[in-house]
Amino acid sequence: MPRHEPGNLRMALIERIPMQYAAAARPSDQIVRGIALMIGATVMFAISNGLSKWLVGIYPVGEVMFGRSLSSLVVCAAFVLPATGVSVFATRRVYAHIARGASQAVSQTFTVLAFSMMPLAGAVAITFSAPLFSALVSVIWLKERPGLARWGALFVGFIGVLIVVRPGAGTFQLGALFALANAVMYGSVIVAVRGMSKTESANTLLMWQMATLAVLHAGLLLFGFRWPGFEDGLLFLSMGIVNAVAQYLWTKALHAAPATAVSPFYYFVLVWSAIIGFLVWGDVPTLALVAGSAIVVASGLVLLFSEAHRAAANATSSASGPIADDPLARRSAAGKL
Repeated sequence: MPRHEPGNLRMALIERIPMQYAAAARPSDQIVRGIALMIGATVMFAISNGLSKWLVGIYPVGEVMFGRSLSSLVVCAAFVLPATGVSVFATRRVYAHIARGASQAVSQTFTVLAFSMMPLAGAVAITFSAPLFSALVSVIWLKERPGLARWGALFVGFIGVLIVVRPGAGTFQLGALFALANAVMYGSVIVAVRGMSKTESANTLLMWQMATLAVLHAGLLLFGFRWPGFEDGLLFLSMGIVNAVAQYLWTKALHAAPATAVSPFYYFVLVWSAIIGFLVWGDVPTLALVAGSAIVVASGLVLLFSEAHRAAANATSSASGPIADDPLARRSAAGKL
């Protein structure tokens, strides 16, 4: 019987604890750090969206999309490639990566089109319905069995979307439809990534995404291009850098703390977007936007915690055998060690 130092014995036992207990035992300072990182990411996402809205008012949509994708690719490559080299692109799922990138290319283009036609906060609020469509796609595509909580969240959430979209509200409607189309497509992307993450590393997913977006958005330059001046060129570069930093902070936040602790703070994007929209374009949030956004956000949070509870239950079920047979492991799982 090998001899264990006390610290090594503790680590050996912790490795046998279900994930939900490990998440609960995560130091509180890491959770605070994760929340701070997520809030920082929301600020960066809102700024990137604001820059996109500003530039699409001056330049063709395709040029704005290509500028953001290219600069984001350069920034991500500068961080990832020195550590991984081109081997980061090695994969057996080339077509899956291309399909995912194509879907995101269209999805992001819809988002920027929505920015050009409606208030920034309104477009962002509608994109928050993506988890609702993701849950719906999971039911249809992955044959998942939805519980009462998920069906209720979906129903109420879609009512919130309708309140924000306000069908028949004139010119607001077209921009809202683009934002809604983005939410539908991005919801599908979420489901696709969930499956791909089982075989692909985070860096592989990121670099394939950035490279595919840059290539596909380059094709949009055929529909119009206007050479930017020096100041606007800096705005294009800043847009991509800010977007890349936002992605980085978001990823670090999810590594630092459980998703249930940090993901709710992602909705701060709506707050910053509303502030930017008011300060730059004078957009005043309407009662319908505030009420609909609150319903959509609440539905998204219900789905988040429902999925987390189900994942924890599955983890407990799969790990119940070893822990049930080990009294010391049961004490460790209960937090008494």
